[in-house]
Amino acid sequence: MTTALRLIAPWRMIAGILLIAATLRASFTGLAPLLDQVSSQFSLSATQTGVLTTLPLFAFAFISPLAARVSRYFGPERSLVTALLIICTGILLRSSGNLSGLYLGTVLIGTGIAVGNVLLPGLIKRDFPGHIPRLTGAYSLTMGVAAGLGSAAMVPLAIHFGWQGALVCLMIFPILALAMWWDQVGKGNQGSTAQQPTYSTPRIWSNSLAWFITFFLGINSLIYYVVIGWLPMILMDAGYSEVQAGSLHGLMQLACAVPGLFIGMVISRMRDQRTIAAGVSLLCSFSLAGLWFFPSAASIWVCLFGFGSGATMILGLSFIGLKTSTAHEAASLSGMAQSVGYLLAAFGPPLAGNAHAFTHSWAWPVLGCAVLSVVMAIFGAVAGKAHQ
Repeated sequence: MTTALRLIAPWRMIAGILLIAATLRASFTGLAPLLDQVSSQFSLSATQTGVLTTLPLFAFAFISPLAARVSRYFGPERSLVTALLIICTGILLRSSGNLSGLYLGTVLIGTGIAVGNVLLPGLIKRDFPGHIPRLTGAYSLTMGVAAGLGSAAMVPLAIHFGWQGALVCLMIFPILALAMWWDQVGKGNQGSTAQQPTYSTPRIWSNSLAWFITFFLGINSLIYYVVIGWLPMILMDAGYSEVQAGSLHGLMQLACAVPGLFIGMVISRMRDQRTIAAGVSLLCSFSLAGLWFFPSAASIWVCLFGFGSGATMILGLSFIGLKTSTAHEAASLSGMAQSVGYLLAAFGPPLAGNAHAFTHSWAWPVLGCAVLSVVMAIFGAVAGKAHQ
């Protein structure tokens, strides 16, 4: 291989990772600003709407433990390309205007995202072991920017093309990722990891540090998906217009991306993560309380929440790579954390929706998430200390 090719290959791999990261967030969160339109067209109840936002989380929970095994036999490159094709199929079905297609497409999107969520940390561990926090921050930044732009664009696109056309526009993210990754199929080490010992998987499930990381990420996921799913409706109930709510929804996700600019470098220089883990978690609690008690300053609160939640995710994902010794162990821990975490998170949106339907107020969902953020701070602090 020439020097030029050796220089191009890593940057092509990084570009591919970032494009997949954009797909993993935007293809899911783009639905939230249009939930009111979708639920009105199909006359969905609060419970049915909550199920729609929860289906991908159940897919994350049940597919995540399988993703590492699939990758071990077929290789991460081939597995990721397959996941992108599944996401494309899901986007088309979800936009079909048919109720069964809406739900089935949502499940397929969740399935593809689950595979990508699990394999990206292992891929970074395998190919860039000396740059785990920085690359984790970079793909988290990409996730947030893509999701923020996608959410902010959904309502304007729906005005011109309808909600179905707006959701189809999200296909741009997996198509670009496929264009970058298609020729990687067959070039990776497909099947080579099949010879790796499998004892690391059960050992991780019995490891106390792995459970602290799992609950740290899991509670953050629960809170994030409650907020990401219901924020537009919370804001509209507080007096904001649909366009304003969609813009604030996008602003929050852009704020989620901001920590990716620098927090990876900060983490890479820290041996003790207790302070930062607790601090970013408590920032989530503070911002959610502010959103409820002072909704007129929603732009401030959504930015603070986005920053705190984004930083928490980067920290938790960095733990996966930093606290394992091989790419397979990283994928196994990633599968465990995301399986348990997303199963926990899956109950958040429907419970929040039902609490609102029962009380006719968003107080319980918003303030309940503020309390859970304090619990998350405790798990994060313990996980940071256990790293020593």
